[in-house]
Amino acid sequence: MRSWLADPEGLALLLLVLHVVIGAIAVAYISARRRPATAIAWMLTIIFIPYVGIVAFMLVGFTRLPKARRDKQKHVNEMILARTEGLDQLSHRDDWPKGLSTLVTLNNNLGALPMVGGNDVELLPDYHGSIAAMAREIDTATDYVHVEFYILVDDDVTRPFFDALERACRRGVTVRVLSDHLAALMNPGRKETLTRLAAMGAEYHAMLPLRPWKGNWQRVDLRNHRKLLVVDGRVGFAGSQNMVNESYNKKKNIARGLRWHELMMRVHGPVVRELDAVFVTDWFSETDVLLELDTSPVVLNPAEHLVDAQVVPSGPSFENDNSLKLFVSMIHQATERVSITSPYFVPEDSVLLAIIAAAGRGLSVELFVSEIGDQAMVYHAQRSYYEALLRAGVKIYLYKSPEVLHSKHFSIDSDVAVIGSSNMDIRSFALNMEISVLIHSASFVAQMRDVEDGYRSNSRDLRLEDWIKRPRWEKFWDSAARLTSNLQ
Repeated sequence: MRSWLADPEGLALLLLVLHVVIGAIAVAYISARRRPATAIAWMLTIIFIPYVGIVAFMLVGFTRLPKARRDKQKHVNEMILARTEGLDQLSHRDDWPKGLSTLVTLNNNLGALPMVGGNDVELLPDYHGSIAAMAREIDTATDYVHVEFYILVDDDVTRPFFDALERACRRGVTVRVLSDHLAALMNPGRKETLTRLAAMGAEYHAMLPLRPWKGNWQRVDLRNHRKLLVVDGRVGFAGSQNMVNESYNKKKNIARGLRWHELMMRVHGPVVRELDAVFVTDWFSETDVLLELDTSPVVLNPAEHLVDAQVVPSGPSFENDNSLKLFVSMIHQATERVSITSPYFVPEDSVLLAIIAAAGRGLSVELFVSEIGDQAMVYHAQRSYYEALLRAGVKIYLYKSPEVLHSKHFSIDSDVAVIGSSNMDIRSFALNMEISVLIHSASFVAQMRDVEDGYRSNSRDLRLEDWIKRPRWEKFWDSAARLTSNLQ
């Protein structure tokens, strides 16, 4: 008697039953704690290509880091909250615009770091100039230098930075270095960079290493995208710039003449210890060594340094989408103007609605993005949002090629801004570990306006009547790429 499995009809029935069971399990499991758009995207993938879809989900369907790493984040958060009790009193609350206090409370609850006053903040819009500024500060180090960059490469452009690190090591300064493991594997110069760091005596560790044979495993594309430098807890740098040649040393970029345009900032004051707290957390996550947090008292002259700043870490080590909540809340609280700069603009639904609503409320809303893109899927996905934004009255400026506008910042009204490593896209909101800094300062926002004026002078003003006439094949790829943006 033949097995019923050998019967084509029996085998087809079995496969159908399995398909139904898989779909039912997916409905119950995938929809839990996911945005509806994300859940629907995964559901359709699994229903129409079930076995490939299941494998894909197992590889990239989990948006949080393993529990052990999340527990480390919670542990350091508790220590930071205990250490920083009362630090928020150093800010200038009486000068805050309406609504800022609720943003600060939100960030404090999400990221455990307070808004503190007494800071000097300077924007560094020049690529080579920011590297030179960082090298100069490293040359003043007497105790430690903490380096954390998504991409870290010793090349012809970054050599002054590495030379300064080497001089610091020779002086007996402790140099600790973190960079993302997968980003290092994907960019030229990894071996030479690690060799030089080891030779100078710097202590290096890869962030989120992919070494399953050593128990280091998580979703492949959960990455640490932060960029920061802290020197002696006295001066810090943060922003969008990776430590690499502005072409990223990639042949295709060099062939196209692409150069990345960035924005970094240098900070002095109490907020530097909050930047360092983020480094301490990441160092603990990668090494199991918990460095000492700065608990020294902060004394300010109330007549000086009126810049209030708050560090906002975010990413899959947190239970909430910290930067997403901050960005949406800021846009809703704007009363006059919203200005956004993001190289990868694939907004989550709540962000898109907030932007369109802001324009509908009569606010001046502008978006700076690149005319060209280095990542095809993201490039086409973000283009799919332009028509809705233009129809709502948002002004879109396309930064002219061959430069890629990679800066990441936005501001509301005349005195509140955010600058950091986070793009305004779904990946940065949920999958990347990012760092942003919320700043209250009219003088700082004025600096940012000068930077944006420079963007505008090198941009093409996108018009709705021109955009809707683009070729049909472009519209097709834009729409197709948009569908994939929710597979997270």
